[in-house]
Amino acid sequence: MNSNPAVVGATIAIVCLSIAADPGDLLVGQEDLIALEAQAMKTAVARIAPSVLRVETFGSQQRAGRQLLNSRVTSAVVVSEDGYLLSSAFQFAGQPSSILVTLPSGKRAAAQIVARDRSRMLVMLKVKTDEKLTIPEVVPRTQMRVGQWTLAVGRTFEKSRPNRSVGILSAVNRIWGKAIQTDAKISPANYGGPLIDIDGRALGILVPMSPQQQSEIAGAEWYDSGIGFAVPLADMVPHLEQLKRGENLKPGLLGVSLKPGDIYSLPAEIAAVQPKSPAYDAKLQVADVIVEVDAQPITRQVQLRHALGRHYAGDKIAMTIQRGEQRIVASLTLVDHLEPYAHPFLGLLPTRARVADDPGIRIRFVYPDSPAASVGLGSGDQILAIAGKTVRSPRDAYAVLGSFEPGSKLSLQVLKSGRREELALVATSLPTPIPSELPPLAPLTPVADENRPPTGVVAIQIPEEPNDCVALVPDNYVATVRHGLVIWLHPSGQFDQDQLVDRWQTHCQDNRLILLMPQAANQRRWVPTEVDFVRKAIDEIRKAYQIDDARIVVHGHQAGGVLAYMVAFSQRDLVRAVAAIDSGIPRRLRIPANDPIQRLAVYAAYDQKSPQAARAKAALTRLRELKYPVTTRQASGYLSNAQLDELVRWIDTLDRF
Repeated sequence: MNSNPAVVGATIAIVCLSIAADPGDLLVGQEDLIALEAQAMKTAVARIAPSVLRVETFGSQQRAGRQLLNSRVTSAVVVSEDGYLLSSAFQFAGQPSSILVTLPSGKRAAAQIVARDRSRMLVMLKVKTDEKLTIPEVVPRTQMRVGQWTLAVGRTFEKSRPNRSVGILSAVNRIWGKAIQTDAKISPANYGGPLIDIDGRALGILVPMSPQQQSEIAGAEWYDSGIGFAVPLADMVPHLEQLKRGENLKPGLLGVSLKPGDIYSLPAEIAAVQPKSPAYDAKLQVADVIVEVDAQPITRQVQLRHALGRHYAGDKIAMTIQRGEQRIVASLTLVDHLEPYAHPFLGLLPTRARVADDPGIRIRFVYPDSPAASVGLGSGDQILAIAGKTVRSPRDAYAVLGSFEPGSKLSLQVLKSGRREELALVATSLPTPIPSELPPLAPLTPVADENRPPTGVVAIQIPEEPNDCVALVPDNYVATVRHGLVIWLHPSGQFDQDQLVDRWQTHCQDNRLILLMPQAANQRRWVPTEVDFVRKAIDEIRKAYQIDDARIVVHGHQAGGVLAYMVAFSQRDLVRAVAAIDSGIPRRLRIPANDPIQRLAVYAAYDQKSPQAARAKAALTRLRELKYPVTTRQASGYLSNAQLDELVRWIDTLDRF
């Protein structure tokens, strides 16, 4: 309980005024109430002030949103009397060469980074001082209530007094359980400072955060928007000694992929178990359903993400699995690193037009010199089962193969010339060369349909967004046939609809593609927040037209290519390929691990003489290290007609396995 008499008195006065019985005193009561609220907040800030220190960094800068943030000044919260501080990693993303902290006495002292929390994006600093620092009182998780007053505090503008922003506690379990949310205006002016309650107690450390991305600056584009986050200080207290020892904290990894779909409604059913992972060592299996984590019931995938989101590498968890009628309890230790996953490849490209009587997956094309070619499979043959699991669609095949890797021995049950056969082969890695030619697609049969959606150039309306968006739908579109989707992201200041339609129209008709053309709100540049707009545009086109989920490609040139990477890595549930021309990956963009189920292929073309060449090469090296299938080409400017033909052929192979 708070023992500060000024704060308690102000709080009691507020309550008493709020239930004043005399209506004639209402106006006076309201004025007094406002004055008392202001006094209570002033007292709360004064109480936390000795624990909020001003920090200056030198020799670093980073880009967040539309501007370069190099103000050097941030805030930190005292967590031990002998000079340890916690702050947001935001201002330290650029690895500053020196750090100075202004102490309560007014003296400035050198500090250094001791450790980083790479899950909650915090840093621990140690300042060199003999002054005894003041530790704030920490609010327990059980005392955090949605709707209570909050103040976001920083010490950025003036050394002598903190700056503050007032709001309420909006939510207590955000960003997969790692953060609380406030509607107080949060910005670089108070990152690293505390979010406090009306009693001046520390609720958490203010940080930029995003549920889609994980980096030191992710979410910074939302500053001053009324969407702000803080890492509960109560959650960090058990880990302070580990950070003091210089041990970085990292997210805990399990090594499973869940069945794709709506995470808010689907059960936590395992779709793949990654080899050499804690889940693999614990003998978890495909189709197992996770129903408890540490005695916490799990009925939906989102609950599992929340349950695991708070954990660090090294944490031990108890997990209950439903396997058919059997319940199994497994004990696992989360890890900070999984071996990069490479997809196994059999050498097959399936047909897309399913025949009603087909018992399996009919083969359209067999890659030369592939495992499938080595056992005599050919066009028209059918795959009935892989590793003993029945498969009737490419999605079934991806689900089975997601628990294997290159070098795995696999059994196949096939149908060749009407006769069933058992075959065995050894999988290889996904190839990066593009076939020089592919069998043509079966002709489309026009279907009379008065409800067919419009074709040609179609406006895509996103009412809540200022951006324009159109789509090119081929005139031969048939609503019973799934089409691939190419999302074109234009270079800065260069959107030419007529030219795009002219170059893509034949490709769309011949290869069953729809070209989606979202535009930046300011055509001179894209901004990171427009990732959300692009996602909305994709969702809209998928509502109106039949889209092949295995061939959704984000394609961009220069700045559009940069945004294409951002969309691809943040929308892994949807995007299956990124094709970037003369573009690098943003330095601070976290590249997620290659996923066994949510596949992502990369096509990159760049000019060796381009300013982007060095960044592009470095990014592609990193992608290859993570085992993404990467195909590269040389290009001067945008693609030539021959290169565009080849890109479309690459898109035509994305559903291979």
